[in-house]
Amino acid sequence: MKDELHVVFGSGQVGSTLADGLLAEGYRVRVFRRSEKGVPVGSELFRGDATDAAACRAAAKGAATIYHCMNPPYFAKVWTDLVPRFMRNLIEAAGGAGARLVVLDNVYSLGRPNGKPLSEESPVNPCSRKGEIRAVAAAMLFEAYARGEVRGTIGRGSDFYGPRGTAGHLGDQFWPSVIAGKSGRVVVDPDAVHTYHYIPDVARGLMMLGTAPDDAFGRPWMLPCAPAETLRELLGRLSEAFGRDIPLRRLPRWMLRTLGIALPIFRELEEMMYQWEEAFIIDDRRFRERFSVQPEDQTTAARETVEWARQWYGKARR
Repeated sequence: MKDELHVVFGSGQVGSTLADGLLAEGYRVRVFRRSEKGVPVGSELFRGDATDAAACRAAAKGAATIYHCMNPPYFAKVWTDLVPRFMRNLIEAAGGAGARLVVLDNVYSLGRPNGKPLSEESPVNPCSRKGEIRAVAAAMLFEAYARGEVRGTIGRGSDFYGPRGTAGHLGDQFWPSVIAGKSGRVVVDPDAVHTYHYIPDVARGLMMLGTAPDDAFGRPWMLPCAPAETLRELLGRLSEAFGRDIPLRRLPRWMLRTLGIALPIFRELEEMMYQWEEAFIIDDRRFRERFSVQPEDQTTAARETVEWARQWYGKARR
């Protein structure tokens, strides 16, 4: 086992996959979360709440790298408080421990692509409340880096899918009905060109950042991803792996707005639908060139996603 300790804050769809990858590479792994659920075998559990700065400092003790993979409930009102607070606490914890800090982020802070691929050079230009909050948190990290308080970087990704991907568009709202022999339900335009990040690629990219030389820090990175395509094209490969055609049932945009009157979560989703109003393409070229990495083969990714979905959601139905 390698002597370095890597601490993963959050053990959701990406954090758990990252912890597994670090363990497979022989690193010591500590997972910070509020409960024992979802902690990979072989890792050390540190139970705590990331709003508690003292708990974050204690969890960071002895760490070589800290990974921020936490995501609060999907409500801007909640994010306004928790997203900056989590970032502040982990900057302090990582800085105090002399550890590298790798933050998982989305691309909300970059706003609309306006006909161009989103890359490390894209300006921060949020067009949503959640994007504004993410922009504030990212600025906190890079300002702390500039002051010499922490060695930090951000790895950004678009919409996630794959094993453990319960929270994405191809997650809890999609697979249960497919496993039951019905249509897959989505709320986004299945014919819009869009980048979908495969979760193991995201986790592998974060691990590469977490073990990179110091010159990789102080700036954001676009995590490795397959070329942008339509959701319908992605579902074609999933259908092939599934062994039958997976028909789609899309919730109309007007219904999303109507449901948002009574159900706040639909208002939160409506705010982000701009991402499917034009081609939404992530340019990961800089990451691939720097780290000599390619995203997972798309056929393999589809097969592994279906194998996980059958096991996870099939078990839930039994």
